[in-house]
Amino acid sequence: MTMDWGMANRMAQLIRPDGRCIFMPIDHGYFLGPTHNLEEPGKTIEPLFPYADAVFATRGVVRSCLDPASAKPIILRVSGGTSTVGADLANEGITTAIEDALRLNVAALGISLFIGTEYERQSLLNLGKLVDAGEKYGIPVMAVTAVGKELDKRDSRYLALACRIAAELGARVVKTYWCDDGFDKVVAGCPVPVVMAGGPQADTELEVLEFVHDGIQNGAIGINLGRNVWQSEHPVPMMRALDHIIHGNGSVQEAQEVFETAKAGDAMLSPVSV
Repeated sequence: MTMDWGMANRMAQLIRPDGRCIFMPIDHGYFLGPTHNLEEPGKTIEPLFPYADAVFATRGVVRSCLDPASAKPIILRVSGGTSTVGADLANEGITTAIEDALRLNVAALGISLFIGTEYERQSLLNLGKLVDAGEKYGIPVMAVTAVGKELDKRDSRYLALACRIAAELGARVVKTYWCDDGFDKVVAGCPVPVVMAGGPQADTELEVLEFVHDGIQNGAIGINLGRNVWQSEHPVPMMRALDHIIHGNGSVQEAQEVFETAKAGDAMLSPVSV
């Protein structure tokens, strides 16, 4: 199906000509507050900017922390309504009007879905309403297949169901978790592009590189990793290694070498403690 010019233009801002993308999420504060290494979002994102194709953020952070003269394409987080100290995180609503998204000149809108939770119907209707508004103005919607506190299913059957429902309701891109039991089936069953989420910080950088490489090999077009980058002890080397896998078609071993080389360079630039 042919897209309207505006929709096609925004999608082209998000996804490079090679068909791949690296999205950098810094939206975690909308339910976590000033989480570790994201106390100052502008400072956190600055050294990572050269490697990001788009930034996933709330309107408050976009306005207060990102320079409009040099900002990357914005995926605007427009769902929320709960926090980690309040009610069930799945009990979200749409928090941002489409008019504000237009004022911010965003490339896409982002919203979470909570399939299998008490608030499944609510989150799916939220997606439908957001897609209606986005399609009216040529703005794509990225659906995020989140999980509620009573549901921590990240197997291929659940993820395939969630991704397909998101696509059926009109999402142009779906963000979901990688799984080790048939991620290719998750992607194959979703008729729109799939990007991988990171979730909580992994134990090692190698673990991240391995699952990202596997996901790309099995059909994902890119990543939307936050904590596994900016909570790393070496965030820029991590981004360079991920870029090598995604835009450089590199192997895990090559990416690990890129990481180690960049880390050594960072160490040479760091001040020596006395």
